[in-house]
Amino acid sequence: MGRVAGKVAIVSGAAAGIGKATAMLLAHEGASVVIGDLKEEDGQKVVAEIEAAGGKALFVKLDVRKEDEWKAAVDATVKAFGRLDIAVNNAGIAYSGTVESTSFADWQRVQSINLDGVFLGTKYAIEAMREHGKGGSIINLSSIEGLIGDPTLAAYNASKGGVRLFTKSAALHCAKSGYGIRVNSVHPGYIWTPMVAGLTQEDEAARQKLVDLHPIGHLGEPNDIAYGILYLASDESKFMTGSELVIDGGYTAQ
Repeated sequence: MGRVAGKVAIVSGAAAGIGKATAMLLAHEGASVVIGDLKEEDGQKVVAEIEAAGGKALFVKLDVRKEDEWKAAVDATVKAFGRLDIAVNNAGIAYSGTVESTSFADWQRVQSINLDGVFLGTKYAIEAMREHGKGGSIINLSSIEGLIGDPTLAAYNASKGGVRLFTKSAALHCAKSGYGIRVNSVHPGYIWTPMVAGLTQEDEAARQKLVDLHPIGHLGEPNDIAYGILYLASDESKFMTGSELVIDGGYTAQ
């Protein structure tokens, strides 16, 4: 315990899945954690779990597409805990569609959540981290689909590929500006979360098809990604910025 002791974190999309696992693990390792999500009831349950285990947490309602809500969430974080050290831009949605079948409205919806949300979360995290002058770590959730293409994931590929290169740009800006703020991306394979479960719709054959994509022979679990995020959030990764942490059961090694 204590790998991020005394640090303050905000995690978007933290009411379930990878976001929840990340928030719980950061709190277990000593961070005060702000749970940012649209799902207030589920988010408050995460806060209650963290507090029951002796940690510190706060829920803020956050639609990552909205700049004013990002400003308010970061302001609430600093007001409650005095600063911001860690930002995990995790909120995202899945969407299946080829370039031909994807409507422009759906394209824009995917980008607004998966890419605009990461831009806003990074922008306002940098602002808050600069103010306390002690650096920080920003972790942006991309995907294996930000590294390789899939003919049925046109909008999703674009959003996650955008996260990957945007992360590098922000990392270089922060490094060359002398802020001491690191920015990295994480690229999960298929992780058994409510979002992925929704893709299979409880069809065991569909689930097995996803399993078979991963040479390691099983799907990932939320904590598999949370531990990678913990590493990037901690001072253990102080020489790492603008990089990609791929946690995918061998998916992209093929």
